[in-house]
Amino acid sequence: MKIRIATRRSQLALTQTRWFADRVRALDPAVEVELVEMVTMGDRMPDVPLADIGGKGLFVSELELAVREGRADVAVHSLKDLPAELGAGLRLACVPEREDPRDVLITAEGCQLDDLAAGERVGTSSLRRTIQLRRMRNDLEYAPLRGNVDTRLTKLASGQYRAIVLAYAGLRRLGLADRPLWAMPIALSVPAVGQGALAVECRDDDHALAALLVQLEHAPSRVCVEAERAFLHALGGDCHTPLAGHARLEQDGSRLCFDGVVGAAADDRMVSTCAERYTNGPPATLIEVGRELGREVAASLLAQGAAELIEDAGKRAAAARNGDPRARPHSN
Repeated sequence: MKIRIATRRSQLALTQTRWFADRVRALDPAVEVELVEMVTMGDRMPDVPLADIGGKGLFVSELELAVREGRADVAVHSLKDLPAELGAGLRLACVPEREDPRDVLITAEGCQLDDLAAGERVGTSSLRRTIQLRRMRNDLEYAPLRGNVDTRLTKLASGQYRAIVLAYAGLRRLGLADRPLWAMPIALSVPAVGQGALAVECRDDDHALAALLVQLEHAPSRVCVEAERAFLHALGGDCHTPLAGHARLEQDGSRLCFDGVVGAAADDRMVSTCAERYTNGPPATLIEVGRELGREVAASLLAQGAAELIEDAGKRAAAARNGDPRARPHSN
């Protein structure tokens, strides 16, 4: 059996895909694995804000097309790049064990946010991160930061930024986490939906391959990301909206906790909430409990005015694409 795995050509994407490929080979040494490396639209425009060119889906859609057209059998993505709806004809075959989902603040000394002086420059590519950190430190300058992980670290080392914010998972997978950094508490910077998890897609009708891949499923990780994706779907948010949703299992898996945030693209408005459910039963039951919790948190945020923030973010993004500089997300 030969399995062709579609992957982006970035260092992080290749590292993640090779990690997954090794686990596929371990299931059955007779399986031949081939990587189908691709450069997506998102990779070809590294200096353009993602919200201006279509969002994180630009890292996903071309890989999904390769699977649908039979040029690849599987696609491996960072799950946080997946839109709320999977591509037509595809299934989420498995979610391997999740890495640490937290955001980290990186400085030369390993400072915490409170240690930075007023006016210092913090680099981040994420509206979600900016709106949350600004609630704690609105006296800092939050500046756009694109490029791969090495590029971002180089910009920090060269003095372009006093600090940068990255996902802990990527640093850990690349072996770059052995440096001064501060892993921010979830309550301070709620992660993106799916952050730290991998998404493995295959064709919906490829039952033999799905049966093989499901052996690499990590049930607790699947429960959490299904809760987060139900939250995302219920809100209808996209890359234009500073939106965060994070689920985690506590008390030996008996309690599922969820934090949700929606912010404004144009000002400091933000709504947030948290909820929890006690859980027991088989994986399928836990997944549905997770989805219900995600929808419950979304409903709470909508009741607080999240719909207005999401609608406004969409309008501003459309105006920005039409060349109106006043519509771009603000920074101080």
